[in-house]
Amino acid sequence: MFDGLILFGESILRFSTPEAIFYALLSSLVGVIMGALPGLTATMALALMTTLTLKLPPSEALLILICTYVGSIYGGSRSAILLNIPGTPASAASCLDGYALARQGMAGRAMGIATSGSVLGTLIGMVFLAGFTPILGGLALKFGAYEFFWLALFGVIIAGTLTGDDPLKGWIAGIAGLFIAGIGQEPQYAYERFAWGIRDLAGGIQLVPALVGAFGFAELLTAIKQRQQPVKISRFDTVIPKLRDITKYWRTILRSGLIGTGVGIVPGVGEDVAAWSSYAAAKRASKEQEMFGKGSIEGLMAAETGDNACVPGAMIPVLTLAIPGSAPAAVLMAAMIIHGVKPGPLIMVENPQFVYDVVAMMLFATVGILIYGLVLTKALVQVLRVPQHLIVPIIFVLCAVGSFAISGRLFDVYVMLVFGIIGFFLRGFGYPMAPLVLGIVLGDLLEKNLRRALILSDGSLAPFFTRPISGAVAALIFGTIGWKLYSLYGRKKTA
Repeated sequence: MFDGLILFGESILRFSTPEAIFYALLSSLVGVIMGALPGLTATMALALMTTLTLKLPPSEALLILICTYVGSIYGGSRSAILLNIPGTPASAASCLDGYALARQGMAGRAMGIATSGSVLGTLIGMVFLAGFTPILGGLALKFGAYEFFWLALFGVIIAGTLTGDDPLKGWIAGIAGLFIAGIGQEPQYAYERFAWGIRDLAGGIQLVPALVGAFGFAELLTAIKQRQQPVKISRFDTVIPKLRDITKYWRTILRSGLIGTGVGIVPGVGEDVAAWSSYAAAKRASKEQEMFGKGSIEGLMAAETGDNACVPGAMIPVLTLAIPGSAPAAVLMAAMIIHGVKPGPLIMVENPQFVYDVVAMMLFATVGILIYGLVLTKALVQVLRVPQHLIVPIIFVLCAVGSFAISGRLFDVYVMLVFGIIGFFLRGFGYPMAPLVLGIVLGDLLEKNLRRALILSDGSLAPFFTRPISGAVAALIFGTIGWKLYSLYGRKKTA
């Protein structure tokens, strides 16, 4: 514990330079703006910023990305409260009571509650990130190739189960992601798979262009289809949160912080599930249930605390298991790998300082959103007035330039466009994007550990099921699939 505090103090000092503080405040501001603009998600913001930070030193690049991540999740509450349009999917739950409060003339108070909930939620998650990561990292050292194969598969299965309305569509999207990850030369003998004689395909599908297309270009196509309505921003009072709003609902804040962090640890689920789970738990435990959906302070506080606590929670499996806890975390993990940081079980052995660097980065991001939430709210909400026809071409250019900048290949721009079109149509048919992206991210981990395990066992499948941890994860996967299939189809037949 004492050693952890020393490492955390060293991380704070490392990022206390004027240049680092400038990067932290600027990227937090970019995140808030991207999150506030309807249709521009946190994943899109991270994917675009990843392409813009390739030439920076790793520490500065990751500081920018983490501050953008925290800022964009917070920024979604601005449009949710003022326009009843969630800036990001994570802010959908905030619309219920945030907009109701705005219609009652308390928009400023609602934004103050959202700011305080976001700050406290992030701080709660940071405590668990700092305290739980070394413990989980120690346990992860006991994992072998068999366990990591099942963990990678578990991430895809659970993401498909918990995102979207139909788990079958989620699983199909996840398996499609695993297939895409297998395109190109296989790692052992460099044999070309699914390349069909196309030279560029033989090099595989780069992760960042695929992410930019699935979450960036696809979002733009969706926004163009829906067309932005004229924005009418409600007047609002002071945004300084009242102390009694915080002290009265301290149990809700703590509960939502724990739920949000726990949801973040589960691979591939994301901040929107954390927000809705926290909101539902607060409603069940509340003495003011009749107020929920009609302007409940407690409901808004729960939603904002939960989704922001999910951000540091999602970083725990990234750092310890190299398995992202959400779609934005998947982009962030890819950025870490690009910048030479290797997340996984050995990180607490090879680079324990980096874990506390991440905690320090999130602390600077939290300070940033607190400043913007209390001081610059009136100026920032004017961003919502920017017409869609000005935003769309700018974002499209960033998508194209960012995809090209990764490797300097025009082929990557084509990949971005193809994934954007595919993502647009998949969304239209109800297929979630998070399992698809998680499949692409985890495909390499799954394949390498499957090959390694089969070599170690001389081709035998028995150790996959007989080793205690491996067998437990396998049972959890098959149990999840069976339970979901029964709940969907078995009950319909018996009804």
